[in-house]
Amino acid sequence: MVVAASVVVAVGAATGMLSAFDDGGGTDEARPPEVTRSPGLPSLPVVPPSPSPSPSLSPSVTRSASPSPSPAGEKASPRPTPARTEKQPRTVAASTRLYRHPRSQILDWVRAHPDDPRRPVIESRIADHPAAVWFADFTPGTITSRVRAVTSGGAAQGRVPVVVPYAIPDRDCGGHSQGGAPDLDAYDDWIDRFAAGLGSGEVVVILEPDSVAQAECLSSGERADRFASLARAGRVLKDANPRARVYYDAGHSGWHAPAKQAGWLKQAGAASARSSDGVFSNVSNFHTTADEVAYDRAVLDALGGPPGLGAVIDTSRNGNGAPPDGEWCDPAGRKVGRTPTLSTGLGRIDAYLWVKLPGESDGCKGSPGTFTPSYAYDLAR
Repeated sequence: MVVAASVVVAVGAATGMLSAFDDGGGTDEARPPEVTRSPGLPSLPVVPPSPSPSPSLSPSVTRSASPSPSPAGEKASPRPTPARTEKQPRTVAASTRLYRHPRSQILDWVRAHPDDPRRPVIESRIADHPAAVWFADFTPGTITSRVRAVTSGGAAQGRVPVVVPYAIPDRDCGGHSQGGAPDLDAYDDWIDRFAAGLGSGEVVVILEPDSVAQAECLSSGERADRFASLARAGRVLKDANPRARVYYDAGHSGWHAPAKQAGWLKQAGAASARSSDGVFSNVSNFHTTADEVAYDRAVLDALGGPPGLGAVIDTSRNGNGAPPDGEWCDPAGRKVGRTPTLSTGLGRIDAYLWVKLPGESDGCKGSPGTFTPSYAYDLAR
């Protein structure tokens, strides 16, 4: 199965996941619990919280409210080939300071439970870190203002927000996070509106988790159409804000072989500097950072493209690596991983981000995409 990255908010509800570096999350309507935006910008509409995705573990397809792994029988895909020669570390131009959106499910819980004995651990080890802000509801009328609220909040603090557009048609192949735009024409229009809210400051865009790695559920014609739409999306986002860094879905090290993933990524525009800054992996998953580094470098080698392409890795829940039995739904014994940063010190690895917010359930310890304090506490302590 694929333990796809998106069990976010398959329903379009707003349950935002925090910005990996500062927090945030959002759906179309601004909502505190998941992902809202920046403080000190009262005139801007708050971005409603959207649940973050869950892990994409293997070739199957399904997620949970916040992109989570899919339940269908999953089998680990071939392990990624190790990266060949290591190139000189690239210079990361973006600021190393990530933006934490002031509103999210976890921050709402922390504020509402000052006397809970678990609060200090959850607050210091999860809530105080920046996380991505998800936009999973297909609400064209409000998407521009919601995105702008987040990017403006980051700009006001001189920090870099991480945003996740998650509305591709047939997302999650009908799994837990199913939903999205009704068709690709509607999606293209939604992306245009999303891009209009990016502003002119630095911003990291995690473009459609699982949209490439999970494309096997589509017919060859549907896959080609989706990839063409994703390539267009990258161009639109970067044209709207030249300082936006757009990353494409590479799945994770336990899924497709690097060459296969790179072939699809190339069709989706990930090898073109006009639409892409590289790839992302391990969203909502648990694979170790070392495995993801090797895998992402192998994917980049196979992808080709300009030398500046890099990778970002979701380290939100990979502190203990993936469970040996392949469990993807809120597996026991997992821990938060490396702190979000835009300075990894590794060549071609641009950032460690918390794309999936630790504590948002995949659907077993709580409702899909909702913050579950007992799960968050287990991950943080």
